[in-house]
Amino acid sequence: MTTAGTAATSVPAGIRDETRPARGALPVLLTGVFMTLLDFFIVNVALPDTQRDLHAGTSAVQFIVAGYGLALAAGLITAGRLGDLYGKRRMYVLGLGLFTLASAACGLAPSAGVLIAARVVQGAGAAMLMPQILGIISTLYTGAQRARAFTAYGMAIGFGAVFGQLIGGVLIRLDPAGLGWRSIFLINVPVGVAAVAMALRLVPETRAPRAARLDLIGTVLVSLGLVAIVLPLVEGQQQGWPAWTFGCLAASVPLLGGFGLYQRRLAARAGSPLISPALLRERAVSAGTVTTITYQMIMASFFLVLALYLQDGRGLSALESGLIFLPLGLGYFAASLRSRRAAARLGRQVLALGSVVVSAGYLLLAVAAHDGIGWLVPGLVISGIGMGLVTPVLPAIVLARVTPEHASTSSGVLSTGMQAGNAIGVAVIGAVFYHALGGGSYPHAFALGLEVMAALGLAVAAVAQLLPRTP
Repeated sequence: MTTAGTAATSVPAGIRDETRPARGALPVLLTGVFMTLLDFFIVNVALPDTQRDLHAGTSAVQFIVAGYGLALAAGLITAGRLGDLYGKRRMYVLGLGLFTLASAACGLAPSAGVLIAARVVQGAGAAMLMPQILGIISTLYTGAQRARAFTAYGMAIGFGAVFGQLIGGVLIRLDPAGLGWRSIFLINVPVGVAAVAMALRLVPETRAPRAARLDLIGTVLVSLGLVAIVLPLVEGQQQGWPAWTFGCLAASVPLLGGFGLYQRRLAARAGSPLISPALLRERAVSAGTVTTITYQMIMASFFLVLALYLQDGRGLSALESGLIFLPLGLGYFAASLRSRRAAARLGRQVLALGSVVVSAGYLLLAVAAHDGIGWLVPGLVISGIGMGLVTPVLPAIVLARVTPEHASTSSGVLSTGMQAGNAIGVAVIGAVFYHALGGGSYPHAFALGLEVMAALGLAVAAVAQLLPRTP
């Protein structure tokens, strides 16, 4: 059976600049991923106060959330390629700097329009930095160190998602300097400035072994195709699925199909495609992306319906509902500490085991949905344990067999799969939840959504069997 450490040693990517030390780089890189994931989830807690303060309409509120996710999803693949071309540390620092400036603009926004624009820029900054992190980790660390670094990366993703609601609730309740909802953005500024300074000092530059030109046509096609998928999935449920949402989804087919054909033609001419066709033929990437998308479908949608159930269905405040996430976080933390050992023993089957545990937790929550809040605790703890087994080790298991020249681009593809899974899950589970809510109560809708997510969790366990075994 493969160990997580041994598997990960086959992913060297790019050329490292040996003139700079690698010590201390990992905390700086994890700061970036934690901030970007936190801002994906934390904003939901502040939306009621934001809407009142800025006199924003329903559509504007939706785009405050969607603008960030759209820019993030559309830019990840291109940003991964830019890291290969111009240096991963350079792109990480530029992305983190842009994210920090945009956070300041969000916190100071005088109107909903300015806030939406700043959120789009914030998402673009997040897209620039996220694909670089796995590429840098693959280059700087080897053996057991790399396995630990990948696990720490997965833990940072999980903590950003699990504790986003709690952190947002605490900030709004504390109301530092009377900033209200603005504090959830402005807190990024000192952290981001410090992280940029430390990245320049502690993170070595890494470059791809061969220089190449950026595929501009491919960039435009894939970006438009991803927006055509993600935008209607994010906005469709809220707007009642108007005709333009189906038009966008239909348009994504020729856009992404044209992108695939152009990439093959470019590769046949010995050009530099944005995504090499050889990359998608690697089973680790194709099966890993499907596994990631399916798993993310049950993550973002769970946090959405749980927040709606607690705040709208049970009348809890942002802080009170955030505190309900603590049992989930404790289960996640406990399991994440053991996840690397579990992966060393079970290999890809740790993903199946964790997904089944998540499904069991969701079913317990569905049973307790009509009871007192305290009855949710066992299901939350079990769900957190399952998430803690999967999230920290998923990137390492997926990227373990990727060939060196494809490491950074595959990181961008994997990150794009995460965002696509989030959007698809929210659209599908959101439709189930709101449809059930129309003919019943919040507990009924919550329970039905959980049952669908539990079924998807079992699908993750099945899809994970497609991942290659590592020697």
